[in-house]
Amino acid sequence: MKVYKAPAKVNTFLKITGKRGNYHEIFSRFMRVDSLYDTLEFVPKEEKAFSILGDFSCTTEQNTIYKAYKELLKATASTSLERLMHSYAVKVEKNTPAFAGLGGGSSDAATYLKMCNEVLHLGLTLDTLASIGSEVGADVPFFVYGYTSANVSGIGEIVTPFEEEALNFEITTPKIEISTPKVYQTYREHFYNPIDGFEREKFAHISSKEVLDTLSVDTANDLFKPALQEYPQLQEHYQHGWFFSGSGSSFFKIK
Repeated sequence: MKVYKAPAKVNTFLKITGKRGNYHEIFSRFMRVDSLYDTLEFVPKEEKAFSILGDFSCTTEQNTIYKAYKELLKATASTSLERLMHSYAVKVEKNTPAFAGLGGGSSDAATYLKMCNEVLHLGLTLDTLASIGSEVGADVPFFVYGYTSANVSGIGEIVTPFEEEALNFEITTPKIEISTPKVYQTYREHFYNPIDGFEREKFAHISSKEVLDTLSVDTANDLFKPALQEYPQLQEHYQHGWFFSGSGSSFFKIK
């Protein structure tokens, strides 16, 4: 069976634009990182239960791949999908660290959806897969579309491709497990200051290289200061000239 790559991402900028119930609306530039990826493949198995083979700290039910399976099944009611997962396990070679702001779990889920669509000839469009993926996690739609770079807004469900050169990133991930909900809660309670429409428009057109050449880590990412407040040990790993991806804990710079 074919082996599929599930690439990581970095946020070259991440700005908060407002609230939607318990969620925060964002405006962010996602860039795909082709040098860092998990691999997924279907491998035959004996038992019928849904099976994921790989180094995960969560239960199968908590895994984004399993959640993607349940959402795809709900959307398609596909008996061929059920049969596939009775006969095959999903084998995952994990390279993208978890709790790191690199979208590893979301990319795995998106890749699984695309694998099933291809192998089973489901004929689902990328828009449909992205919609299904958005039920699994906010970052999944970006990975479904597979763009090199995109402006991502709403709570992650609006993905607009952005034409710019691919960049090579150096990434370092401290062994600090960041809770994204906790970082957003700290932002809401102590740092809430959403950007206005004029600033959003400025960010919509600026290249990622210009962002990383001209902005500071906290100006580029609204979640850096709340993450630092919640996890002060991050300060030991921060180096001048590096940037912060998502809610962390990864830092990155252009190679």
